[in-house]
Order: sequence, then C-alpha cells, then structure tokens
Amino acid sequence: MTELATPETQPAAPIPPLAQARVVGPYAQTAIDTAAERGLSPARLAVTLGLPPESLAPATENLPVERYIRLLEVAAEACGDPLFGLHVGERTRLSTFAVYGLVLCSCRSFRAATEQTRRFEGLAHDLGRSRIEEHGEVAHYVWESPWLTTLPSRHLPESVMAGILSFANWLAHTRVPVIDVAFAHAAPDPALIPAYEQFFGAPVRFDAPQNCARFPAEILDWPVPNADTSLFPVLARHAEQLLAAREREARQPEIINAVREKIVALLAHDSARLGDVADALGSTPRTLQRKLAEAGTSYQTVLDATRRELAEQYLREPGMTMTEVAFLLGYREQSSFNHAFRDWYGMTPAAWRERARSGS
Repeated sequence: MTELATPETQPAAPIPPLAQARVVGPYAQTAIDTAAERGLSPARLAVTLGLPPESLAPATENLPVERYIRLLEVAAEACGDPLFGLHVGERTRLSTFAVYGLVLCSCRSFRAATEQTRRFEGLAHDLGRSRIEEHGEVAHYVWESPWLTTLPSRHLPESVMAGILSFANWLAHTRVPVIDVAFAHAAPDPALIPAYEQFFGAPVRFDAPQNCARFPAEILDWPVPNADTSLFPVLARHAEQLLAAREREARQPEIINAVREKIVALLAHDSARLGDVADALGSTPRTLQRKLAEAGTSYQTVLDATRRELAEQYLREPGMTMTEVAFLLGYREQSSFNHAFRDWYGMTPAAWRERARSGS
C-alpha cells in the first residue's frame, strides 16, 4: 500500500458533542437562499422547523447541527428537488465560509489553503471535517461526518462536496479538474447520475467507503490568484481567536453561551442589562439568575468576561479609537471603560494596545 504524505500541519478543530455542535448563520444562509430560489420562503421553512417565522430571514444566529441537517431534508422534499444538496453547494460563495473564507483568500497556494481549511473549518460548521491525502500524483479530498449514522442525510455530504468544488473553482478562477467523486451513501435514482457527473465533471459513484474526491496532486501547488498574503497573519490571528472562543463555548453550559450571545448583540445598543437579556431569551431576571447560578456563574461574571474578550478583539484593530471601543462595549463614558479595564488588567487600554502591538 502506498505510504501517505499529508500536507496538513495544523491540528483539525475538534467537533463538539451534538448538543453543542453548530452551523453558523452565513453557512446556513446558503441553504436557505437555495430553498427560496425554489419557492420555499424562509418563513415557511422556519415554521416547518418549529422556529419563529422571522428567524431565518436572514439566519443571523447559529443553528444546531441537528436542525440544519433537518433543514436540508425538509427543504429538498418541500421543493421537490432530489438534487437539493448539489444546488446548495453550487451556491457556495466566500460569504458562506464566514471568517475562514477570508483566510483562504490570503493563502499563497492551494496547499496552504487546505491546511487552513483543516484548522478553521469549525468556524463555519461542526457538520464534519476535511482532510487531504496524497497518493503520489493523485490527491484525495476526504470529508467525514460523525452525525450521518444517527442523522442520515444524502443532501449533507453532497452539499459539502459540491460546495468545496464550487469555492475551489472560484478561488482558482478556473474549473479545477476532478478525477472522480465517491459518496458513502446509497445511490439515488439512476436517472440522476448524469446530473452529478455533469456538475463534478467526473465519474461519480456511491456506496463507497468514504466521501472522497480525487484530483491531480499538482493542484495543491497552484498559486491562489490575487492572494494578498500580507493579510494572512492578521486574518489567521483573528480566526484563531474566534476558534478558541468557539471551542471554549463548546465546553460551557448552553445557558452561558446563550447569555453571552445576547450580550454581544445588545452591548452597542446600551441594552445589555440583566432584564434586557432575560427578555431577549424569553425568561425573567430571577429565572435567568437561577440558571446561571446552577451553571456555576452569575450574570455579572458573564458580562465582564464578554466585555474583556471583546475589548481585546477591538483593541487589536488599529483603526478603532478608544471612544469607539468604549461605545461598542456598552459604556456611556470612556472614563468608565478605562476604570473597568484597569480593574481587569492593571493598566490602561492604551498601554494594553501598545503591548499587544509590540508582541509583549
């Protein structure tokens, strides 16, 4: 058997347990827009999924993985589209992948882009993970999902594989050649096979050991056209911060994550008080305080931690003034922000920013 050489040097982002596994709004939006093109409005789709009618127009919040997979299946059936997964993948754009899509655009080569995909795929979704294997002159793109045994879906792997190819074509400014494509699920209606092969530009088979696309390994060394590699360090650092926050959230009780999400949304509107957040969560202040206490924390602790995390993020942005940072963190006066920051770090925000710039 040929020894494998892998170009991946970054550890793959871990997939959290199903209860914490999420799909970010921009990634889900691609499927929602595809359904809307086929006559299924976001409001109807939301109601079918047991959500408020306005919740998917647009999808501003993360969706649980289980709900997203159901969204694909429900939309495919309601639209009468047996190729719904392929059509979702066909619509994949830079915005689909959120922050980590920008990282890929700043990579020097496709090999580097595959390494960053392995590292940051979790910023877009927890549906599964990608990897690249090299077998001599042939490379394998492999996508594996831990959910398909208990949440069977044909449209999920088809949308992911089609989406990766669509984005690769966009990134390369040309059609990327594919040798063949294999899916682990059973074959659909044989009459549909030509449509698959036309989309991928290669033979497609089913009931395979894994979801895999084979392509010439030389593609990995293609340069990414128009890549601004000078942006890579900044974008990658930002993505690392987001990934660390995402992995921390996966370890926290759901109530803490929900409170933090509402605080982030409400801070700049000066409405991140306990009562405001409780209202946004459909709860009462007393009930919310009790749930947070059961999770081993308090509202003030979550508020302070969220402000600290955001403060670090904003202070690393060179174009953002101290007044803007204070406003975005919900402080009416910059002096209040300065005082809080001194309590957190023992220094002024300006001193912290200078240290961050110098790498201290």
